[in-house]
Amino acid sequence: MSSPQPVRIGVIGGGLMGRELAVVCGRWQQLIDHPCVPAVVAVADPNPAAREWFSRIATVETLTDDWRALADDPSIDVLYIAVPHNLHEEIYVAAAQAGKDFLGEKPFGIDLAAAQNIVAAIESSDAFVRVSSEFPFFPGALRAFDYVASGALGDVLDVRSSFCHSSDIDRTKGINWKRRIETCGEIGVMGDLGVHVAHVPVRLGFEPETVYAMLDDVVTERPGPDGKPVRCDTWDNALLALRVPTEPVADARRFSMLWETRRIAPGQMNSWAFEALGMDGGVRFTTRQSHVFQRFARRDGEQVWEEVQPGHSSAWPVVTGGIFEFGFLDALLQMWASYFAERVGELGGRFGTATPREALDAHRVFAAALRSNVSGRAELVS
Repeated sequence: MSSPQPVRIGVIGGGLMGRELAVVCGRWQQLIDHPCVPAVVAVADPNPAAREWFSRIATVETLTDDWRALADDPSIDVLYIAVPHNLHEEIYVAAAQAGKDFLGEKPFGIDLAAAQNIVAAIESSDAFVRVSSEFPFFPGALRAFDYVASGALGDVLDVRSSFCHSSDIDRTKGINWKRRIETCGEIGVMGDLGVHVAHVPVRLGFEPETVYAMLDDVVTERPGPDGKPVRCDTWDNALLALRVPTEPVADARRFSMLWETRRIAPGQMNSWAFEALGMDGGVRFTTRQSHVFQRFARRDGEQVWEEVQPGHSSAWPVVTGGIFEFGFLDALLQMWASYFAERVGELGGRFGTATPREALDAHRVFAAALRSNVSGRAELVS
C-alpha cells in the first residue's frame, strides 16, 4: 500500500459533533491500511468557549469566528459543517461553489426548497459531498442491510426504521435552536433525526409513494435564557406511515413502511432501529442491543427468530479484535473512514456515507408529511 494521503480538515461549528470528529482523528491508527490520515487543523465558531475547547488539539492551527475564512482557505482539503439548519443553505452552497469537499450535518437545509438549492449547487460543482449518518455503520446494521439487499426477504411485507430518544422528556430543559422553527425548520424532529431513519431504506431503493403523518408538539414552552417561558414550536415526535410500490408501474403491489423519529420516547436513551419482514425471511437490529442482530426464518413448520453476534466486524478493518463489542464512537470512526475512502476512490464495495440525493429524497417525504398533517390524509411524495 502507498503512503496514506494527509487530509486537512476545517470544522465549521465547534459543538459536540465537531469535538467528536477531533477525537475520531486521534483514533485514526485503529484503522488498518486506510488510504488517508485526517487531522483537524482549523475551527470556526462564533462562540469563544466552543473555539477554546479545540486549543487542546495539537493539530489545530486556526481558531476563528468567521466560517468564510475556512471555506476560502486553499490549504484546507475538507470541511465538516455542523451548524443550525437555518444556516445550511448559505454555508453549504458557498462551500460547493468554492469547490470545497465537505461532509455536512443533516437534514441538508431547513426545508425542501433549501435542500433543492444545496443539491443543485453541489451537482454543478466538482465538490465531493456526503451527509452525516453514522448508525448504519454498526456491524449488526450492516449485516441487516446486506441481508435485505441480497433479496432474502422474498416479497417485502413491512419495513420499519426508527430513531427515538428521551432528551426532551424533562420539561425544565432550556430552549435551544433545535426547538424553534426559525432555526430548526417547520419539519422539527424530522429534520433533526429524519436522515438517520431514511438512510438505509432509501439506499435499499424503498421509495415512498404516499405518506400519512402523525406529528405531535408535546412541550409547547421551555425556559428561555432568563428562565421565563419561551415558545417551543417544533414537532417533538413524528410517526410516518408510508406506502412503497414494489416496482415502478401503476398496478404494482405496495408494502407498508414506518419512519419514526421521537425526541420524547420514555424508556429510550438514544435508540436507532431497523426491521424488515418478507414472505421468505426477516431481519432486525437496534442499538439498544448493539452486539446482536436477529434473523427470521421458517424451519420444519416453525417460525424462528435467531440471534447472531456479528462481533467487531466493521466495514473498514480495524486492529480491534473481533470478539470485542462495538460502540457509538466506533460507528463515527467507520462513517468518516467511509467518507475519506470514497473521496479518493477507494471505498470498494463497502457501505457508503449518505449522499446529498438521499437527503433530498428524505426532505421530499418530510414536506409531504407536513401537508398530510394539515389535510389529515395521506399525501403523495412528489
